[in-house]
This record gives sequence, C-alpha cells and structure tokens, in this order.
Amino acid sequence: MIRIAQVRLIDQDGKAAGVVSTFEAQQMAMRAGLDLVEIAPNADPPVCRIIDYSKFKYEKSKKAKEAKKKQHIVHLKEIKLRPKTEGHDYKFKVGHAREFLVKGDRVKVTLVFRGREITHIDLGRKILDRVNADLGDIAQAEQTARMEGRNMISVYLPDKLKIKQYLRKVELERKKAEQEEKLGIAPAAAPVTEPVKRSTAPEDEDLRDDTDGLEEAGDVTEGLIDDQDETGQA
Repeated sequence: MIRIAQVRLIDQDGKAAGVVSTFEAQQMAMRAGLDLVEIAPNADPPVCRIIDYSKFKYEKSKKAKEAKKKQHIVHLKEIKLRPKTEGHDYKFKVGHAREFLVKGDRVKVTLVFRGREITHIDLGRKILDRVNADLGDIAQAEQTARMEGRNMISVYLPDKLKIKQYLRKVELERKKAEQEEKLGIAPAAAPVTEPVKRSTAPEDEDLRDDTDGLEEAGDVTEGLIDDQDETGQA
C-alpha cells in the first residue's frame, strides 16, 4: 500500500502524467482496470506506474530466469601431474585444461610428489613452467608453483580477450581448410620414381657363351673317345 501523499505518475500508455496525489493516481488505475505499482520508491517523490501487476510480476520472473540461464557459474577444475609426466599423457591433460579455460572455468594444476620425488622439486617446477607456457595464450596465472605439503600447485584464470582471439584464429583456420577442400587443393605428393629396368641382354649373351662352351667341351670329349677306340683296334 502506498502511504505517501504525492507520486510521480506514469500512465498505462507509458506517458508521464506528472506529480499527482496518491488518491488521484489510485482512481486513475481503478478506472483503467489496472494496478498502481510503485517502481522507484527511493525517488522524490516516488515513481508509480499504472500497469497489470500480475503481468508485471510474471515478466519480471521470466527475465530473472533468462538472466540466470545466461549466467555462467565458474567452477574450479583440477588436473594432476607427476614429475615424470610427459609425452601423450602430458598433452592429454593439458588439453583438458585448455578446454576448461575456454569454457570459462578456473583450472588448478597439481603436481604430486611421491616418495623420494620430493627431493627433485626443480623437475616439478620445470613442468609447471611448461604448463604456464602452454596455457599462456588463453589464460593468466592466479598462482604459480606454490608448495602445499607434498604438492606443487598453480592456478589459472580464463582470459576472455585472449580466448576470443584464440577462437577467432581457430575459426579462420577451419574456414581456410574448408575452402581448400572445396577447391580441391591437396598437399603436394612425393614424386613417384619409376623402377629401373635392368637390361637382360648381357645375361642372355653370357648364357649363350656358357652354352657354346658346353657344346665345345662335348666335342672334345667325343674326340677323345674316338681316339681311344682307334688305339684299341690297333
């Protein structure tokens, strides 16, 4: 209930009706079959509007729900590494960290030392320095390489400007690849070398020479046999 004597009124058409008495404003609302709603109570005098209150309340609730849907709740995601983490395992986990950051989440990178690994803190620091470099194009470091017990921890925040530039770059590369595919541009293939054809002529000649040699040897053998036969007959 409005207890102030005068209000600044906005009528049902959204037009300013000026400063009027509260009673007069209520009568105007009743004649229009609507409600007199105080929309700016801290103003001097308070601002009231003639509207359908139930409809006003519904639209206000609807806007609040839409705003809540668009609102992104920032989560803290964590990936764990070891001083010996490298190769595919390292790329896989850092890849997940990049996905979390692009979605707008914070990322906690925990380097876990076990047993005597704690004596090689420098190795852990090198890995976190590498992570820092690999995430630097889309994030900013909130905390870097801080020891907590037997763990070394870094925390990263998504950098909206860097992420926007990164996504634009990815989109341009995607469009370029699609354009090249449409034009039929393929990577240059390695030149195909034809197998060297080896001549068989010399080998054939050698075979013929060997055959001739065998025939000559046969003639000599036959001559020796004939000589022996003649000697026996004598």
